[in-house]
Amino acid sequence: MPLPRLNVHRHDHTTRTLITLAGEIDLATAPLVHAALAECLHDGIRTTDIDLTEVTFCDASGLNAFLAASRLATEAGTVLRLHHPPPIMARIIEITGSGFLLHELHELHELHSVRPPSRRFPAAAGGAR
Repeated sequence: MPLPRLNVHRHDHTTRTLITLAGEIDLATAPLVHAALAECLHDGIRTTDIDLTEVTFCDASGLNAFLAASRLATEAGTVLRLHHPPPIMARIIEITGSGFLLHELHELHELHSVRPPSRRFPAAAGGAR
């Protein structure tokens, strides 16, 4: 059985970025999430918005990646915000007391309309179908 696939797209706009995740976030793909978020800090991004609209599954390792990235962002004086999680993911975030990760973003559509060069991170090893 093939491993689940996760696509990570990053769209920068000055010191802000929109990361769009599509697929499953689990033990195999959480390192991709962590790497993408760590790279944002390294690149001097001040605000990282993560669109979860197309995430079909997220387990504890995925939530842990978001919590670790949030801690690093806070320590660096930057902002990390999750948007549009699927209902089950929103419930898990709420149950675990991680609701501080969720934020409404009025500029999400504005960021989508900006078409700067995007970066595509490779799928997890063995994740190609």
